[in-house]
Amino acid sequence: MTITAKELAKKLNLSAAAVSMALNHKPGVSTATRKLVMDAAVEYGYDFSRISDKHSVTGNIYFVLYKKHGAVVADTPFFSELSDGIVLGCKESGYKVKISYIYGDEGDVEEQLEEIQYSDCVGIVLLGTEMTPEDLKIFNKLPIPFVLLDTYFETVDCNYVLINNVQGAYLAASHLIKKTKKQPGYLKSSYPIGNFAERNSGFFKAVRSYGMASSKSIVHSLTPSIDGAYADMREILENGEELAPCYFADNDLIAVGAMKALKEYGYAIPDDIAIVGFDNIPLSRIIEPSLTTIHVPKQYMGEMAARRLITILNEKGTKPVKIEIATQLIERNSVS
Repeated sequence: MTITAKELAKKLNLSAAAVSMALNHKPGVSTATRKLVMDAAVEYGYDFSRISDKHSVTGNIYFVLYKKHGAVVADTPFFSELSDGIVLGCKESGYKVKISYIYGDEGDVEEQLEEIQYSDCVGIVLLGTEMTPEDLKIFNKLPIPFVLLDTYFETVDCNYVLINNVQGAYLAASHLIKKTKKQPGYLKSSYPIGNFAERNSGFFKAVRSYGMASSKSIVHSLTPSIDGAYADMREILENGEELAPCYFADNDLIAVGAMKALKEYGYAIPDDIAIVGFDNIPLSRIIEPSLTTIHVPKQYMGEMAARRLITILNEKGTKPVKIEIATQLIERNSVS
């Protein structure tokens, strides 16, 4: 025999209103109370068909930023533009957005997720930039639909929205080869994430397509931040390592840091060394010389992720999809 909400309230010594809010995933009760009610409802056999399905009730969409080492996911314009797009995409359907951080290196991810699971969250846009397939397992256990943003795993079935990294890096390397008529080098991120691995593929695909040997491209491993890349590039220059006549950098932050170090050592950009970045962050327009880069429509990415999530919430039986957002070469003054 099933238990009613009123009987459940009596058993838990709570008001009927508090139990109703918890069961219907409405704000107004604490996370602890919501968890207590939901766990007891399952234990005592509450008939959840009495209430609307969680995916169709009013609630909030959460933009969850998963930070592991924090070397890539930081408070930069890139991620704020993603957030703006998610808000815009959700607003179209009447949803509000809450932002939450999950710290993957703190070892209590399950506890952190409980705060979201027993809240008013009806769906998640999950920023997976720093995630691995192993990190994603716990999210797949949630009774809440999610869309994974800014990464892709061949082995995991879920909904993805990401940059076409291979295309972007191919455009960048091709541009360098056509403009300089020389073999490009690669300023590679020292932190391995999926996006950078795909850019690596795109870069070397372009090199090979122009009849050049991949092994002849000079590769430097740099920290994916301005200060880190600057320090790493200074060390390379101090050690007298061989330099390439032009470079593709995994992101704009690496490009800007490397350019700063090269200029301090007397190299003229682009006359001595040409550089192309990736992301088209605002700084790329105002540094000297302005940075040729790959534009990523970040706000549009966020919008697409929100729209995909809302489709999942509104339609039964949807199948997982992978949505890749095309990139665009932006020509500026760091390449002649």
